[in-house]
Amino acid sequence: MRHVFLLATVVAVIGFAPAQAENPFAQRSSLPYQAPPFDKIRDGDYQPAIEQGIAESLAEVRAIADNPAAPTFDNTIVAMERQGQMLARAQAAFGQVAQANTNPTLQAAQAVLAPKLAAYGDTIFLDPKLFARVKNLYDRKASLKLDAEQAMLVEEYYTNFVRAGAQLSAADQTTLRDLNKQISMAGIAFRQRLLAGTKAGALVVDDPAKLAGMSAGEVQSAARDATERKLPGKYLLPLQNTTGQPALEALSDRATRKALFDQSWTRTQKGDANDTRAAILQLIALRTRKANLLGYKTWADYSLAEQMAKTADTARGFLDALDAPTAAAQAAQVGELQQAIDAEKGGFKLEPWDWELYAEKVRKAKFDLDLNETKPYLEIWNVLENGIFYAANQLYGLTFKRRSDIPTYHPDIRVYEVFEENGKPLGLAYFDYWKRDNKSGGAWMNSFVRQAKIFGTKPVISNTANFTKPAAGQPGLVTFSDVRTMFHEFGHGLHGLFANQTYPTLSGTAVARDFVEFPSQFNEHWALEPRVLAHYAHHYQTGAAMPQALVDKIKRAETFNQGYSFGETLAAAQLDMAWHSVPATAVPGDVDAFEAKALGATGLDVAHVPPRYRSSYFAHIWGSGYAAGYYAYLWTDMIQQNVYDWFVQHGGMTRANGQRIRDLVLSRGHTEDYSVMFRAMTGHDPQVAPLLRKHGLDPKTP
Repeated sequence: MRHVFLLATVVAVIGFAPAQAENPFAQRSSLPYQAPPFDKIRDGDYQPAIEQGIAESLAEVRAIADNPAAPTFDNTIVAMERQGQMLARAQAAFGQVAQANTNPTLQAAQAVLAPKLAAYGDTIFLDPKLFARVKNLYDRKASLKLDAEQAMLVEEYYTNFVRAGAQLSAADQTTLRDLNKQISMAGIAFRQRLLAGTKAGALVVDDPAKLAGMSAGEVQSAARDATERKLPGKYLLPLQNTTGQPALEALSDRATRKALFDQSWTRTQKGDANDTRAAILQLIALRTRKANLLGYKTWADYSLAEQMAKTADTARGFLDALDAPTAAAQAAQVGELQQAIDAEKGGFKLEPWDWELYAEKVRKAKFDLDLNETKPYLEIWNVLENGIFYAANQLYGLTFKRRSDIPTYHPDIRVYEVFEENGKPLGLAYFDYWKRDNKSGGAWMNSFVRQAKIFGTKPVISNTANFTKPAAGQPGLVTFSDVRTMFHEFGHGLHGLFANQTYPTLSGTAVARDFVEFPSQFNEHWALEPRVLAHYAHHYQTGAAMPQALVDKIKRAETFNQGYSFGETLAAAQLDMAWHSVPATAVPGDVDAFEAKALGATGLDVAHVPPRYRSSYFAHIWGSGYAAGYYAYLWTDMIQQNVYDWFVQHGGMTRANGQRIRDLVLSRGHTEDYSVMFRAMTGHDPQVAPLLRKHGLDPKTP
């Protein structure tokens, strides 16, 4: 599942080694837009820069807390927004590189910094003098003559302090500090084991005949990957972070399919050094204790309090209402796929490793659509420049210029400068698309520099993915699913690029988890918009446009296989919510048993459609900030479809409509209540019917 990687804005150290004078993070970058100077940054620079940044930040925060003057918005809230500049620079770059291009030095730095990061946040949020100043302003907010953004900022600071334990007793704060330290260390342990386990889980194939069904280019890539792992003469199928693997829809050898699925399903679960289950049990126990300490029954109750859904009951009710129509779609599809197997006299019952292959066969029979037919028309950089950028131009007037002079942390990355319709510079965008063994799975957006008027900074964003890199000399052809991922992540990018806030805490994508996926999912619609598709879907050799007959097939098949694609996401969301809804008296002791029971309770057909992520490799909830928040992908799918329906009813892809959503949503950051923002855009509250209709799950829709 695509995901956005939101960097922590606070990290910590207790005891540090001073940064060297030449550390590249010591001063603002002199590059355009203050982009990170990756040509000067070395792996050993991150840790001392973060530590020195923390030292500076602590001194600045101490001065704010000890200020003898009465608290004002400027000397307290604005002062807090301005402090910690070196830390912000270093952590923004480190967070991305450690996820996308890690190595032993960076992993060691993560492990060393993890407990210090947690301790630093506690040092700030559990400071009684600082909280007293914030509370003073919060209590007098109505009389301070603040504008809307300033009022929201005061509210945000007060809420963050309270949720961080500022109102706890001294003894409970000591307990909380220890819990935060342990949670951070367990999270790092999970992420590092998952990265190693995913790499170790790659399927090694000796005989190329066992790869029948894969294209010649894909087989070449498998051979190249094996050679890079020092396995000459063999073929390697690396694992993506999802349960299902791309090759499953092509491999005709059933034994190879099963072997690949088994490698995916059992990674980080084999009782070796990469087994993540102990870290999972530790994390859920620690999170539940922390939630209880802060006055909440479960982590889900604690987490959802600040989301658009507001309560865990609302989120669970939303998910539960999707189970029955999804299960009905799954049952119908199981029947279809089994018929296809029987028609071939396969002699076996459908299993998860058979699903995608036979779904493709049914798709071809039902819609005359072979997705491999689309790939020659989807060359990755053409999709980006003539599809994604073109859609942004048509909706928002943006233009793009490639910059080869901006240093990057890996040679595969491309950088583009973004301009407003009037030619005014808007920001920079990095694109790191190819899979590497040292890159975390999935796809995400990140900010190297966050927009903020108080600093005069413009946004510098990045999109990261894990597409299969072509063999040398071959074109970078991608699937239509990959194209959707590209549009999705650039939707996050637009959210960051359009930020127009005074204060960084409220800027751009710094919004609730169940709102942040809305702009990205909304942007996916333009991948199939007729004039956008016509602009980018051209054969990489001949330049011929994708035939309209093929386009029509894609559109007719849009709701096909939703029992699987929607069902695996729903199952994962339910699994996440089950984990984080356990009270302290029922914290499980067996990951696999809890998972089986939780999935069984949904009524979904998880025997044929396993969750998109199993507990043992569910990076979103154990290592990326989505704990009790994975439902957000479905929640935001609901709200974005409501907004898209508004677009359809008001002229579709027009500059006026693009400007409207930019003005009312994409440029607002967290300066307004999310429900208010949504109603201003659509004129009504969110409705679930458009979501069911989009996925072909509404029984009233033929």
